[in-house]
Amino acid sequence: MNHMRRALRLARGALGSVNPNPAVGSLVVSKGIVQGEGRTQPQGGDHAEIVALKAAGSSAKGASLYTTLEPCPHFGKTPPCTDAIIESGIKEVRISTIDPNPIVSGKGIEKLRDANVRVVVGEDSEQGMQIIEAYSKFMTSKMPFVTAKFAMSLDGKIATSSGDSKWITGERSRWYTHKIRSQSDAILTGINTVIADDPLLTARNERGNPLTRQPIRVVIDTNGRIPENSKLLKEPGQTILASSRIQPSKMEYLKQIGVKTIISGLPEGNVDIYKTIQILGATENVTSILVESGATIMGSLFDLSLVDKVIAFIAPTIIGGGNSPSPVAGVGVEAMVESLKLQRVQWKRFGRDIAITGYC
Repeated sequence: MNHMRRALRLARGALGSVNPNPAVGSLVVSKGIVQGEGRTQPQGGDHAEIVALKAAGSSAKGASLYTTLEPCPHFGKTPPCTDAIIESGIKEVRISTIDPNPIVSGKGIEKLRDANVRVVVGEDSEQGMQIIEAYSKFMTSKMPFVTAKFAMSLDGKIATSSGDSKWITGERSRWYTHKIRSQSDAILTGINTVIADDPLLTARNERGNPLTRQPIRVVIDTNGRIPENSKLLKEPGQTILASSRIQPSKMEYLKQIGVKTIISGLPEGNVDIYKTIQILGATENVTSILVESGATIMGSLFDLSLVDKVIAFIAPTIIGGGNSPSPVAGVGVEAMVESLKLQRVQWKRFGRDIAITGYC
């Protein structure tokens, strides 16, 4: 068994449920045998290292601890993980990546080494950094990590000229979208998408049932036009409306059914999307946002350089039509040299569809 890769799988299982803490996986290994393992628990619960140490018990003495992120050396909502590691008798700690949090970064490693614990850093670090990419951005900028996801035909259309978009991609692509949703803190869309498609915007299992934990649904709705019978208002989980000119009576109604409203407007009257995303991080502990919207919202996010990652599903289908919408509108660029070129691009196949993932 590759112990660090097992720890990374454990960490992925915590994505979307532990914000604003990082998703971490840990193993206690003695003589090649796993004595205990764990992942980060929801906020206020044990960190991954503590879960693994508790599972290992006395077997931790003289053992190695594999963890995807540097253990914390400070008191937060829980005691320092480094202290528990030292007290357990662990002799070696193998870490995938250093914690980007300024109050941790390198200090946990230093504390362990001062206690004569051998520390090895960097194993499978690329995967380790990918798991904490949202946490890393949030810790260093206080802004959530934004992923733009869209599905389009081979000729770059997200719907027909009449607005029909069900379904461009196949079932396997759609189930992967539910997985991405389940790993996100929030899903963001626009009011035009809500009115046109009446989406649920929930994370579901392969039987179509909603998962226990749901990402926050965020709707950009300048004038508060959201229909009171919208399906997403009846779905499990929290819905937040971002508006600039909503009627007080509509806002009161939404409050009564459990919908929060963020008032954030620009001088011209539109919603201030940058400020809205900033507020989501500051008040709702949102570290990662998955955007599933139409071309207008998507274009605004790209124009504002708010997108960190792109996941584009491409189906081998031709839609055509001069009025058929494409994924990204907005202002765009005037010259090709100014175009956004994705980095660290990867391709993955889902049946007949291809998903292209890249970073801005």
